[in-house]
Amino acid sequence: MTALFAIVLLGFVLGMRHATDPDHVVAVTTIVSRERTMLHAALIGVLWGVGHTFTILAVGSAIILFKLTIPTRLGLGMELSVGLMLILLGVLNLTGLLRRAIEWFTIRRLGPGAHSHFLFGRWMVHTHDEDGEPVYADSISILGWTPRWWKKLGLFHVLRPLAVGVVHGLAGSAAVALLVLTTISKPSWAIGYLLVFGVGTIAGMMLITAAIALPFAYTLQHFVRLNRGLAMASGFLSLAFGLFLCYQIGFVDGLFTSHPNWVPR
Repeated sequence: MTALFAIVLLGFVLGMRHATDPDHVVAVTTIVSRERTMLHAALIGVLWGVGHTFTILAVGSAIILFKLTIPTRLGLGMELSVGLMLILLGVLNLTGLLRRAIEWFTIRRLGPGAHSHFLFGRWMVHTHDEDGEPVYADSISILGWTPRWWKKLGLFHVLRPLAVGVVHGLAGSAAVALLVLTTISKPSWAIGYLLVFGVGTIAGMMLITAAIALPFAYTLQHFVRLNRGLAMASGFLSLAFGLFLCYQIGFVDGLFTSHPNWVPR
């Protein structure tokens, strides 16, 4: 029982610490830079953590159960995906291309009379019902019902952190699984550790995103120009850090050379 408690505690604490990795923090900073409430930011952090945990658990379990060996170039390619993701997030943040595309498709889906407003730091696309009341795109559901938090965030704001979390989990899954294999002999305990590690990552990312969103939410209400500057700065940071990672992985670690060297971390 003592050993099991130690594994659970260690996994949770290391999961929370894992959430503070620089590439994770840069990614979620870019994502929450235009959020207007800490609650929305915390939910985004949870969604990022869920996506990250899904990949860690899936890939890590495969490595543990089937004793898989990740080839060097594949491992470096998995890590390169994080750099490319950061570049993409930075470009989309700086140019607003994805927002405009989503707005265009949403307006076409809502039909005649649909239009958009920039409200509290977010583009809100809606049309009006027969009584003149606004009907927002986020409130439309194929199933006829959606959770309140889904309506508040919208489909794009739910899928984006999930996708980014999945990519980051792909890059870190091998390192976490190999660490577990060297310390825990029982496969069931090792997989349980991965799950607890993921829960710790979710908790840590929820706290981090809420804290990061605080200055963005405050400046959005009191200093609009400063808020726009912070949002642009987050985009530049994501782009620069992504380019740095791609250079580090591609040339220093040797993915694009004849002598790749990969140390899972």
